Amino acid sequence: MADPGMSVTPYWELTFDADGDVDGPERDRLLAQVTDHGVRDLIVFAHGWNNDRSGATALYRRFFAPVPKLAPRARLGYVGVIWPSMRFSDEPIPDFPKSVAAAEAQAAPRPALDKDTRRALLETFPGRVTVLDRLVGMLDERPDGTEGLAEFGRLVRLLPDVDRQGVADTDEPGEPAVFDGDPVTACEQFAEALAALGPAGGAARFGLPDPWDGAKELLRQVTYYQMKRRAGTVGEHGLGPLLGRLAGAAPGVRVHLVGHSFGGRLVAFALRGLPGDVRAVKSLTLLQGAFSHYAFAARLPHAPDRSGALKDRHRRIDGPLVCCYSHFDAALGTFYPLASRLAGDDRACAGNEIAAVLGPRWGAMGHDGMQAVPDTARLDLAAALGGALPASGCVNVDAAAVVRHGGAPTGAHSDIVHPELARVVLAAGHIG
Repeated sequence: MADPGMSVTPYWELTFDADGDVDGPERDRLLAQVTDHGVRDLIVFAHGWNNDRSGATALYRRFFAPVPKLAPRARLGYVGVIWPSMRFSDEPIPDFPKSVAAAEAQAAPRPALDKDTRRALLETFPGRVTVLDRLVGMLDERPDGTEGLAEFGRLVRLLPDVDRQGVADTDEPGEPAVFDGDPVTACEQFAEALAALGPAGGAARFGLPDPWDGAKELLRQVTYYQMKRRAGTVGEHGLGPLLGRLAGAAPGVRVHLVGHSFGGRLVAFALRGLPGDVRAVKSLTLLQGAFSHYAFAARLPHAPDRSGALKDRHRRIDGPLVCCYSHFDAALGTFYPLASRLAGDDRACAGNEIAAVLGPRWGAMGHDGMQAVPDTARLDLAAALGGALPASGCVNVDAAAVVRHGGAPTGAHSDIVHPELARVVLAAGHIG
């Protein structure tokens, strides 16, 4: 078992690479030890964006800490999924200590990329050193005129893999507008959205939002798009098949999947890779899931002949699929719909008005819950914790009562370390 400083035991880690290949010794330890430890309920948690393993394990340590007291009689085991994702290190995470680099970035007059973010970008886009150096230089220089923004957008398009055939959340073809749209318009709209979030969101030039703040956000969103695709790959080709092996090695173990942000996409897409005869997954809980709220839809409201990429996959869960969401999540309420579809008109919109202007077509799980799935229950957090959580089917839980704190640009997106949310996970799995 990994990390003796973890708050719970038994605890294992599973490390996946970008293609979904799992670390062999870690996998073998889990398969060999989970039965020996008498585990009946295994909670498997996948993080969202994190720069490194230490950030992920810190999240798991804090989230799992109250669980043993909440379910003292349960025979629990815990797994922390480690997968290659990143975040911009200037993004605040509620209650997490700020790094020196993050503090310096917040104090700087310009949102230039700090050394931690630059290193993470190089790991995310290997072989793009020259392009990244030029992008960093342009964010520092902020050349006047639209030519610089257009060149910045051209360079950003060079970062992702040439092959962009990753699985979409719906079967709609095409790339997000951050690849195909006008980069100047994209930067301007991102800057307007940042300015609407308050003084910490973005600076202003001559009283107007500075489009170079939007340029940094453009780079951030392209990075997130890469992470989003990767999360689906790791879930479908890595975690899903591994859960099948676990069911064979430890047939009495009940698995409960939990995912934050893109980690929610990872555990959801694990259902696509789960062998057809495996019924070991007893619950799945999404915490601020950063993927389309139509992912499980049988029919898309705007295109009835199409469906979500995970249509009917919730039926692979022998228990409920619980989606926790919050309107305080600016990453999903403001920037997710903009990055998914830049509207192309010149109407300025602020905060959650972004989603209203663009329409529900571009919404995210963690902002307003699952959509277009018949018979989905809707509860607030108090009702979910008061015994109203269904034993099966899809459930939207408004978690805004606790998921509400965080600064620009992501808002409350990472504000998930609450005992109430740990209780939701336990309730979904009928643990304790």
